[in-house]
Amino acid sequence: MFSNNPSVAIIGAGPAGLMAAEVLSQAGLKVDVYDAMPSVGRKFLMAGKGGLNITHAESFGQFLSRYGDRRAELTDALTGFSPDKLREWVLSLGINTFVGTSGRVFPAEMKAAPMLRAWLHRLRAAGVKFHMRHRWLGWTADDQLRFYSYGLERIVAADAVVLALGGGSWPQLGSTGAWTALLAQRDIDLAPLRPANCGFDVAWSGYFRTRFAGQPLKPVRMVFNNRHGEAFSQQGELTIAEYGLEGGLIYSLSAPLRDEISANGSAVIALDLIPDRTLENATERLSAPRSKQSISNHLRKRLGLDGAKAALLREVLSTETMNNPSQLASALKALPIKLLATRPLEEAISTAGGVRFEALDSHLMLRKLPGVFIAGEMLDWEAPTGGYLLTACLATGRAAGFGVLAWLSQR
Repeated sequence: MFSNNPSVAIIGAGPAGLMAAEVLSQAGLKVDVYDAMPSVGRKFLMAGKGGLNITHAESFGQFLSRYGDRRAELTDALTGFSPDKLREWVLSLGINTFVGTSGRVFPAEMKAAPMLRAWLHRLRAAGVKFHMRHRWLGWTADDQLRFYSYGLERIVAADAVVLALGGGSWPQLGSTGAWTALLAQRDIDLAPLRPANCGFDVAWSGYFRTRFAGQPLKPVRMVFNNRHGEAFSQQGELTIAEYGLEGGLIYSLSAPLRDEISANGSAVIALDLIPDRTLENATERLSAPRSKQSISNHLRKRLGLDGAKAALLREVLSTETMNNPSQLASALKALPIKLLATRPLEEAISTAGGVRFEALDSHLMLRKLPGVFIAGEMLDWEAPTGGYLLTACLATGRAAGFGVLAWLSQR
C-alpha cells in the first residue's frame, strides 16, 4: 500500500495509543510508541486492579447516550469498534469475557495484566517498537518531535503522529495534562481539563468525618435538579469520604453536578435513604409510639435503619425534625446534602475537556497541524464508569489509526 515505508510516532502507551499502533502495524507501517513512564499501560493496569470493566452490554443506542453532548462526534468511532466488536477483539487475544449482573463486561480472569501481556506480544510481533522514559517536549522549528530521555534531548522525525497522552487525572501514572501547554502554543482549540467521575466535598462535622469515613450508603436514590430545571434521578451506592461523598452513584452524575457548582458555587442533592419504602409507609412506621426508646432504636426497629444512614440523618437534621415523625419521614425520602466542590483533577477517575472536536477533521486529524492525530482522553468528551471510558479510548485510537492510513495514502 505504501511504497516509501512511512513511519508513525505514537506518543502515549495507554489503550488509545496501543490501539492506533495495532491498526498501523497491521497495515505494514513502521510504528514507534513513546511514553514518559518506565512501562506501558500503567493507568490501564491500575484501573483493572479491582476487576477490569472493559465495556457494557446494554443496547447500542443506550450505550451511545452515555457520551452526552459528544455522542454525535463519537458515533462513527464507536460504531466501528462497538462493545460487541471490542469483545471479539479481546477474544482474539485469547481472553474470554462475561457479562456481569449489572450489564458490565469483564475479562474472565477480571485482570488487566493478562490482556495487556497478550496485546504487547502481538504488537511486538508486528514490529512495533517501544521507547519508554521519553517525555514529549513538543516540536522543533521544522516540526520534528522533541523528547527528553535519560537526561538528553532526542529529536525524532515521523511522517505522521498520533497523540494519545491521556487527560489530567492520575498524573502519577502518566496522565499529567502537560500536553495542553504544547498544543496551546500551536493555537489548538482546547476545552479546559476538568475532573470527571469524581468525588465531591461536603462540610461534615469533625465527629462524622472521623467516625464514618469509608462507610457505605446503600441502597440510596440520588435526585438532583439543576438550574435549568433538568431533573436527574438514579439509584445506587455511595461511600462517605473524609472530604464528602464518593462512589459510583455520584460519579454517574458528576458532569451536571460539576457544572452546577461551577455556575452557582454549590449544588444540593436529595438522598432517598429508604428507596424501597414509600413516604406514606415511612410516616406510618415512624408514627408508632416510641415510648422510652431512643430515636436511634426507633429508626432501627421501625425501618431497619442504623449505622451510617442513621448517623447521616443526625448530621444533617435538627433535633426538632428528628423528633417529628412526619418531617423525619420526609427527610428520609429527600435528605438535602450540599456539595461544595469537586475533588481536584488529579484525584478524579477521568477527565473532561481536551482537544475540541471542532479543531479536528473527520479522521481525528488537527486541522492546523496536518499529519497530527488525537485519540483517547485527550479529546473533549466524558462518560461515566461502566466500560464507557475504555471503549471510547480504544475506539478513538482505532479511528485515529485509520485516519493516519487515509491521510498517508493521499500524499
